[in-house]
Amino acid sequence: MPEPALHNDHLVRDIATTILQGFNRHFEIFQRITAGARQRFEDADWRAVQLASRERIVLYDRRIEETIVLVRDLYEIRSIDPDLWREIKHCYVRLLLNHQQPELAETFYTSVFCRQFPRQYYTNEYIFLRSSISTEYIDSEETSYVAYYPHATGLRTSIRSIINNAGFTLPFENLERDLRNIFRAIVKQFRGKSARKAHLNFQLSVIRHPFFRNKAAYLVGLMTNGRKEVPFALPILNNERGGLYIDALLLGEKLLSVVFSYSQAYFMMEHQVPSAVTSFLQKLLPRRDTSELYSAIGLHKQGKSAFYRDFLHHLKHSSDEFVIAPGIRGMVMMVFTLPSYPYVFKIIKDRFAPQKEFSRQQVEEKYQLVKRHDRVGRMADMLEYSNVALPRERFVPELLQELQDTCASSITIDGDSVIFRHIYLERRMIPLNIFIETADDALLEKVIVDYGTAIKQLAGANIFPGDFLYKNFGVTQLGRVVFYDYDEITYMTECNFRNIPPPRCEEDEFSAEPWYSIEPNDVFPEEFGTFLLTNPKIRKTFLQHHKDLLTADYWRGKQANIRHGKYEDVFPYPEELRFPISPTR
Repeated sequence: MPEPALHNDHLVRDIATTILQGFNRHFEIFQRITAGARQRFEDADWRAVQLASRERIVLYDRRIEETIVLVRDLYEIRSIDPDLWREIKHCYVRLLLNHQQPELAETFYTSVFCRQFPRQYYTNEYIFLRSSISTEYIDSEETSYVAYYPHATGLRTSIRSIINNAGFTLPFENLERDLRNIFRAIVKQFRGKSARKAHLNFQLSVIRHPFFRNKAAYLVGLMTNGRKEVPFALPILNNERGGLYIDALLLGEKLLSVVFSYSQAYFMMEHQVPSAVTSFLQKLLPRRDTSELYSAIGLHKQGKSAFYRDFLHHLKHSSDEFVIAPGIRGMVMMVFTLPSYPYVFKIIKDRFAPQKEFSRQQVEEKYQLVKRHDRVGRMADMLEYSNVALPRERFVPELLQELQDTCASSITIDGDSVIFRHIYLERRMIPLNIFIETADDALLEKVIVDYGTAIKQLAGANIFPGDFLYKNFGVTQLGRVVFYDYDEITYMTECNFRNIPPPRCEEDEFSAEPWYSIEPNDVFPEEFGTFLLTNPKIRKTFLQHHKDLLTADYWRGKQANIRHGKYEDVFPYPEELRFPISPTR
């Protein structure tokens, strides 16, 4: 009789080990792709930067499917044995005791389990709804950050050491000039302030490895002086002539919040203990959730896991109800929100408005496109979940009825729960059309200028929003305009930008129908103003700053740049903060 138990112990350990090996393989490949960011940056190989970013995003799902196949084939797992999987989880926890990425490995395990077995087993008995291993003080061969002491060596020397220790092999075009610029920016920032006095504990703590994204690298750290703590970042650019230069000094939480925004592409930042990096970043950005910081460094699945735990905690400790989100109702998505939680929930409707000539699958593909693409700080990241159960009692009757009327194929009411087969979550913003209604003249001008800039930056990144209506854009807490309605986006290179042909006769001008042929991908920029610029104040500001958006030549020029491999610079910080040294000026 003891033999089956022994056999079962071996089976439990073998399955747990196979899943952990699947994660280890995933993280090894993830690190390999991430480690290549430095060389791609120094080579100014921007095409390779984009390809590596996309490859890293799809990596996780491939490793999950690969691991599931191994578990099924090696151990003939076809259906769930609850007792067996409880033991497997316990064994897996023991295997993680000395692991350097235990929280990531837990999430990997949960994904492997949930993609095989029914939702009724999505409890902490079988998956990691709560983390079982503390990530505090995990040892690694190298520390996550390095401390420098200007009080002992001098500020200039400390900054020079920070730059030299970043490990770039490409030389700086003029490091002495860069050091002067940084020093002057620091002095200007603290002129006349008590923080200018160097206290005994004056130090600069800098994350050991640079953060790479798009065409820039960032050195990120914390300046501590007495009780004053100031986060900072040094953006480093490649002059594409064999040299590097420091473009700015970013000081303060607000500026770094934009750099690490959910509307930006994921960073590539190499470190063996990601939890140590996110812990340090939390000091710099205390208003950022851990979930957002994991996502910011490319660990978006861990970001989803951490977010879901936070959401469940909030749900348990709140009592307000889910309601229909404010704003104009969408033609493709049903959107609702929990007022006490800063996110909206989006469900694809069963039927779209007649003018929306695409399928549910195409909408899902558009959202995946955004996930894989460079968002240039102008498209909101989204979290995608399956089989999410929310308490029925928390839905106001009007919302529940509308969900049943418009999204019946995506929801199931099971007792006290509303189960969503497929749901997207995005950070809640003020819809631009609502923001405009209450903005004073100065704020209106600012937001319309940024609205046009957002469109231009998306175009430079090969994204055509498709629908420029204000309701499809939102204003973030930091006042930036961000696009968030993706059902009509397409690549710029797939559009045919045309001028409207002149009328052939007087009757053409008064005809209700166009006198020219229109193909599916045709776009007529001259028409944008008809529905965007009816407000005289908006029209004046838009034409002053972005009149070129109403011409086909502008859009064709953007297309030509993309087709010739020209990758535009998009800076997640104000132009006025850039040092006056850029070789492109």
